[in-house]
Amino acid sequence: MSQKEKIESLKSMKTSIALGGGQDKIEKRHTEGKYSARERIDMLFDEGSFVEIDAFIESRCFDFGMQKKKLAGDGVVTGYGTVNGRKVFAASQDFTVIGGSLGEMHARKITKVMDMAVKMGAPFIAINDSGGARIEEGLDALSGYGDIFYRNTLASGVIPQISVIMGPCAGGAVYSPAITDFIFMVENTSQMFITGPQVIKSVTGEDVSVEKLGGADVHTAVSGVAHFKSANEEECIEDIKRLLSFIPDNNVSDTLYYGTADSAGRIIESLNEIIPEESNKPYDMYGIIEEIVDDGDFMEIHGAFAQNIIIGFGRLNGKSVGI
Repeated sequence: MSQKEKIESLKSMKTSIALGGGQDKIEKRHTEGKYSARERIDMLFDEGSFVEIDAFIESRCFDFGMQKKKLAGDGVVTGYGTVNGRKVFAASQDFTVIGGSLGEMHARKITKVMDMAVKMGAPFIAINDSGGARIEEGLDALSGYGDIFYRNTLASGVIPQISVIMGPCAGGAVYSPAITDFIFMVENTSQMFITGPQVIKSVTGEDVSVEKLGGADVHTAVSGVAHFKSANEEECIEDIKRLLSFIPDNNVSDTLYYGTADSAGRIIESLNEIIPEESNKPYDMYGIIEEIVDDGDFMEIHGAFAQNIIIGFGRLNGKSVGI
């Protein structure tokens, strides 16, 4: 094979891998209001900045006929790039490839990019869309989850870890997100639960829908597991970018400075009247926050723990603060 033919073969392989489980499966996801793993990566990162890692890796499992299956990228896209000019590492699970299930090599791709994120002191974003452990790989899959959880604990308090739930995630697929710093969910398409409705029914006899069991409303208003809820995937990606603007790259770096039109010495006359003299009269706390923070820009964190208190991020004199 000539050098030119080798290059063409490589390009052909990359094109095939980019389609994941196939164009028909990608189109089906579009009809469900969802995007493919690579489309989500393209939406998140600055144009042309994403560098994929280990694109040609496949499962090495030979049990249950797995050697006959071609699993593009073993069901996950990993790499790094820039988000609004800042270096970010990410892993995006591909549901079109064997349901985004996690196997040995799938896990190795994720842990490798997590190690790189810690070494570089950059945020790590995991876009989760998985049915859980790959049954065919048995203990190798479960061991892969253990490797991910271990790195979650090592990275905790060192770099920001952001989890994005973009589909029905069950079992091991939700343990890791639950111990990361921030969790994003999308209304009506994101679910996270330890076990599905069928198992619940077989054990307790109770009928429960996936939304009531682990939908975005449940986890932002009842359990408090999730922190942000978005109307659709496009809005979710924009919310992630907005959150990144408020947080530092790591535990020894500072947040970025953003210019503001508000003067540091401004006098806000409305604050003299916004709180009523009578202690039993209500007032709008959001109004106070929006007057205080730069340009009225406040990003609220949801969750059951925030039912009786408003918490989130804003800026004072161009620097990010927790409120």
